[in-house]
Amino acid sequence: MTAAPEKIVHHGLRLDHDPGRQRYSLWHGATYVGFLGYELNDGVATLQHTIINEAYGRRGYARALVTLVLDRLRGEGVKIVPECSYVQDYLTRYPEYEDLLA
Repeated sequence: MTAAPEKIVHHGLRLDHDPGRQRYSLWHGATYVGFLGYELNDGVATLQHTIINEAYGRRGYARALVTLVLDRLRGEGVKIVPECSYVQDYLTRYPEYEDLLA
């Protein structure tokens, strides 16, 4: 059995939720890093896309964003449908989140 890869979340990150725009935004201090867009229906969040500012690409911010969002949704009892290919790949790497699948 292969151990799951270690999840490293950057320090100094803040996750903001904007339900009106249906997105979770990631900030590093005062700097906007990116967002994860979703649609919520009957307690199920369809995760549509993960967008990271090009200047912050390939540095683990997308992984941090998805980790923070999935942890929050789990705490709220929300199930997910991963339309976003990044989230689909993430769930393959971190199967401990598969219980969130609707």
